[in-house]
Amino acid sequence: MDVPGYFAERIPLVDERLEALLPSADAPPTELHAAMRHLIFPGGKRFRPALAFAAAEAMGARPEVAIPAAAAVELIHTYSLVHDDLPCMDDDVERRGRPTVHIAFGEAVAVLAGDALQALAFEALAAPGISAEHVAAGVRELAATAGAAFLVGGQVDDLDFSRAATEPDAAYAHRIESVHQRKSAALIAASITGGARLAGASDRRLAELRLSGLEIGVAFQIADDWLDREDPDDACSLVRAIGAELALERAEALLGKALSRLEDLGEAAEPLRELMRFAVRRNT
Repeated sequence: MDVPGYFAERIPLVDERLEALLPSADAPPTELHAAMRHLIFPGGKRFRPALAFAAAEAMGARPEVAIPAAAAVELIHTYSLVHDDLPCMDDDVERRGRPTVHIAFGEAVAVLAGDALQALAFEALAAPGISAEHVAAGVRELAATAGAAFLVGGQVDDLDFSRAATEPDAAYAHRIESVHQRKSAALIAASITGGARLAGASDRRLAELRLSGLEIGVAFQIADDWLDREDPDDACSLVRAIGAELALERAEALLGKALSRLEDLGEAAEPLRELMRFAVRRNT
């Protein structure tokens, strides 16, 4: 499968929905609305929405059925970036080739823009035409993913991450993967299950897809850490903890486990498999 071509075909579906959901930058309060749109347009790769579309296709559905889930996970992801960049967090000044939201609009507006993006994610999930059962299940999963047990809790542990003097290597690596699983992998898993759920996946299938999403999410973060291996400030990095060679071997092992869970899905799941491979083997 041509992964860049897949992105080119599918991403306009979520961008159109995001454009419809987000208030115009000309609508008051204009500063807030401009700040909300700042990292959404132009966005990043839209990797998480692409996973939602591919998961729906793996269930035999058209990608359009996954649009609500795709928009919701992109809004949660972008909100998390806005907040992660704040001076009290990672204190970054550039994101996606432009000033971070707090640099462009001020810290207070950045906090509020992130809050608004998070709220909008749940509005995106409650789109017309979706069954109440699917809306409720999707909201429960996304709320748990974005909360203290996963994304927020992972960020808290990442902020003050350091190695204890007496901590064995295996325990140190396990603790790093725990942060990755909560901070990065949980939203990747929710992207996959969100698209599959809207395509009618069974509870049993969703459970398997969730596990594969967690596995590929940790591998995705290892790949990110390998690309950023020259960053001296990244303490929570498996590449720094055990070395690039072993870390990449771990990523490949996780990829293999994730792919094995899709073996019975046939040709329809090939886009999802290719996106998983891309997550681990990309060069940018």
